[in-house]
Amino acid sequence: MADQRDSHAENPSPSGPPSPVLVVIPTYNERENIQLIVGRLHATLPEANVLVVDDGSPDGTGEVADEMAASDKRGRIHVMHRTEKAGLGAAYIAGFKWALERNYAAIVEMDADGSHAPEDLPRLLNALIDSDLVIGSRYVTGGKVVNWPKRREILSRSANIYAQVAIGVRIKDITAGYRAYRREALDKIIQDGVTSIGYCFQIDLAWRTVQAGFRVVEVPITFTEREIGVSKMSGNIISEALLLVGKWGVKHRAGQLKKLFSRR
Repeated sequence: MADQRDSHAENPSPSGPPSPVLVVIPTYNERENIQLIVGRLHATLPEANVLVVDDGSPDGTGEVADEMAASDKRGRIHVMHRTEKAGLGAAYIAGFKWALERNYAAIVEMDADGSHAPEDLPRLLNALIDSDLVIGSRYVTGGKVVNWPKRREILSRSANIYAQVAIGVRIKDITAGYRAYRREALDKIIQDGVTSIGYCFQIDLAWRTVQAGFRVVEVPITFTEREIGVSKMSGNIISEALLLVGKWGVKHRAGQLKKLFSRR
């Protein structure tokens, strides 16, 4: 497990992972995947609650999620219906706000397509005992990708290197979307408003977490390319990430130079 804390924040020393847990799963045309992933999640962590945030999927994903919620006698499945596809970041922020209005102590990001194995989640939550954000990482020792097209892996690795150089962060997989947040950290980092919506949303939140002085750690996971459905990645999403991360990098480096010259 890699510790990526850039500055110290006081953390309690609980006897176990924070609880209760909410897993936020955004969906758009994931009808064939959502039941499988939630079933695997509850087989692994029976007590975890799930919030499916559906962006008006035309394939009926939202209706399937409603049926799952109605049939779950333990009331662990919840569904948020949004009227349009507004981007991954917007869906997660809506889910996060829903969680923070309730008593969840740990809030998890997980994709619906099976690329994030629910079986890895107990390790992420255990690492949250003494940290504020845990990232399921493909690029720390023990992490790996399975059945991913080489061009996608090259794009992902390049994006991580670009972010590390631009903003000076030491997180090896800052673009990763499998994460567990402590309630207190998530509440603080989204207070100022988050406008990034695509590929750079994960970079944005991790960077905010580091800047706020919270402790970030990475644990290895196995990332598996989806078997059903198609990827939502697009050229616009990549362009947004390049431009925003570059902007944050310039601002960060300018701040560093200002501090350096003010000391002299």
